[in-house]
Amino acid sequence: MTTQSTRLDPPKRAGDGEEQRLIIQGGRPLSGSVNTGGAKNAVLKIMAAALLTKETSVLRNVPNLTDVEMMAGVIRHLGAKVTVGNGEVIINPRDVQEVEAPYELVSQLRASFVVLGPLLSRFKAAKVSLPGGCAIGERRIDLHERGLKLLGADVKIDHGYVYANATKLTGAKIYLDRPSNGATENIMMAAVLAEGQTVIENAAQDPEIVNLADFVNAIGGRIQGAGTYQITIDGVNIDDLHGATFDTIPDRLEAGTFMCAVMATGGEIVIEKVNPHHIYSLISKLQEMGAEISIYAPDTIKVKMVGRPRGAEIITLPYPAFPTDMQSPVMAVLASAEGTSIVSETIYENRFMQVGELRRMGADIAVKGNAAVIKGVPRLMGAEVKSPDLRASAALVIAGLGAEGITEVSGLSHLDRGYEKLEEKFRGLGASIWRR
Repeated sequence: MTTQSTRLDPPKRAGDGEEQRLIIQGGRPLSGSVNTGGAKNAVLKIMAAALLTKETSVLRNVPNLTDVEMMAGVIRHLGAKVTVGNGEVIINPRDVQEVEAPYELVSQLRASFVVLGPLLSRFKAAKVSLPGGCAIGERRIDLHERGLKLLGADVKIDHGYVYANATKLTGAKIYLDRPSNGATENIMMAAVLAEGQTVIENAAQDPEIVNLADFVNAIGGRIQGAGTYQITIDGVNIDDLHGATFDTIPDRLEAGTFMCAVMATGGEIVIEKVNPHHIYSLISKLQEMGAEISIYAPDTIKVKMVGRPRGAEIITLPYPAFPTDMQSPVMAVLASAEGTSIVSETIYENRFMQVGELRRMGADIAVKGNAAVIKGVPRLMGAEVKSPDLRASAALVIAGLGAEGITEVSGLSHLDRGYEKLEEKFRGLGASIWRR
């Protein structure tokens, strides 16, 4: 239709005070190749770890995201000099003296709470705002608190802040009741300059944890076992630490988003700069749903989809099981799959926020507790939808790419937290998608 064609011409950017939207003309199969960027969830924690040393570090393969800018703001507040640009972050932490990360900064970025560990490790004192509630569910800090106390810190929570102080930190054996990413990261970084050996059992095993440990080792730390159930940290002196130039890993979640998109639209794409080992659980599930997935090189996979996907049962669990961050994007695929699917979310209690928006597009989804039952419809219909959180925003883009007609996605501040130039990458694959 003429009206649709007019709307999809490359539009002008929204003016000041206007909310930007993605305009998607669905129904176009994807083809071509695309590169993933650096992993946001690795970059943010490595930026915090750079505070452990007095010397400058250079982080490469860094995506241009609002979350990276916000983390840079937190670290600058502490006294570090931070330069962001051209795919790099340069951090000079020599002049850091401030040990307080205030509410107005931490509340904007939950991940910034991990400055607690390196500040306590280096200065034996830290005051970090509690990050507060989160749209996708509660993220408790009890494991952080208990682990730091076992290292010898006096930890108190008062008036919305965590106060941690220690005369010295001493290695300890710490068992986590659940494999928490944040607790593993904070305890691991706090232990870097502790006296003696620290052992974290039931540690989170995510690739981003491994990347963080690799960076700490690159600046002179001594960490073994990252990526397994048990992480061992042998304490060093601060004079043993130095700066480093370090590459962050590819973003497995961005790669997964492209994989889900081609399943929703059909077609065939090649994804480069991805580590297949990091997404085996996702690859296995998408193959079960009908995708043809081939690993061509250590950092390249091909995804082909013909016809409608098949329904599936999905249960989110800690890595290496199916990731909670991919639950929303995969649900967008299951919404138009053959048969009935069941998705059980065991990590966060409120991570079905995309459901209401997918229903606006014609999805048949019923939620009871932590389970969603999805009866696949032949095809979703374009509609105006609003992103409620980061991964839900990716789900709505995927749904729009596969839907009939035009979809308008607003709430792009969520999307821009975790995806760099996503619409440009999709246009490179043949999608009709524009920001206005």
